[in-house]
Amino acid sequence: MNTLVFDIETVPDVALGRRLHNLEGLADAQVAKAMFALRRQDTGGEFLPLEQHRVVAISCLLRSADGLKVWSLGDHDSPEGELVQRFFEGIDKFSPDLVSWNGSGFDLPVLTYRGLLAGVQARRFWETGDQDQAFRYNNYLSRYHWRHTDLMDVLSGFQHRGRVSLTNMALLLGLPGKLGFDGSQVWDAWQAGDIAGIRNYCETDVLNTWLIYLRFAQLRGALTREQHAEELERVRTYLAAARDPHLAAFLSAWQAAA
Repeated sequence: MNTLVFDIETVPDVALGRRLHNLEGLADAQVAKAMFALRRQDTGGEFLPLEQHRVVAISCLLRSADGLKVWSLGDHDSPEGELVQRFFEGIDKFSPDLVSWNGSGFDLPVLTYRGLLAGVQARRFWETGDQDQAFRYNNYLSRYHWRHTDLMDVLSGFQHRGRVSLTNMALLLGLPGKLGFDGSQVWDAWQAGDIAGIRNYCETDVLNTWLIYLRFAQLRGALTREQHAEELERVRTYLAAARDPHLAAFLSAWQAAA
């Protein structure tokens, strides 16, 4: 079975912000600043409504029969529609079990909205048994099916008050968590042209998520302790062989935490 861990990074959709708030003529930075300010007035926080997010990075970890792989979709200059289409094409091709942290509450709705905007197709993702009976009682859309495991939702017992941040759960389990970068810095990094930094940060998030998922798989008996240890060693071996500095930094931080 293929298991795909995914995470997205977003910035304000300033084109939408201009239309929503009649901000034509303002620079992107000014539009985003206005969007954040208006959101603060409405809610007391700056986290924008989901339809106002633009996807700038999608990172994945794939565990398959061939081994383990961590990467970000597309290139640094790939348009948003291409990133979203590639994500859904991967689901169409491999039908992987999806794993996320708050994917049901954020990532997947945002990907759906942006997919609508870009005119992408996602047939397998929306399959519920009409074409494939195997999806009738186990599909990507149901909150209580295993074809998509939103760890944040599942581990809280599907209760909002029990939810934990990815960082806090990672640190609880002796994992690196955030490495000098967090979601609040993505917009600044985007404006500075640091798309590489955003993609690297997103990749470390999927690594944290995968390692939490492995512990959960052991908890529910899907992995024995010996199998869990083997999977951890597989990740360490992959990171040790990788040439990317951010993956080496993740391994070093993981070893130091342990």
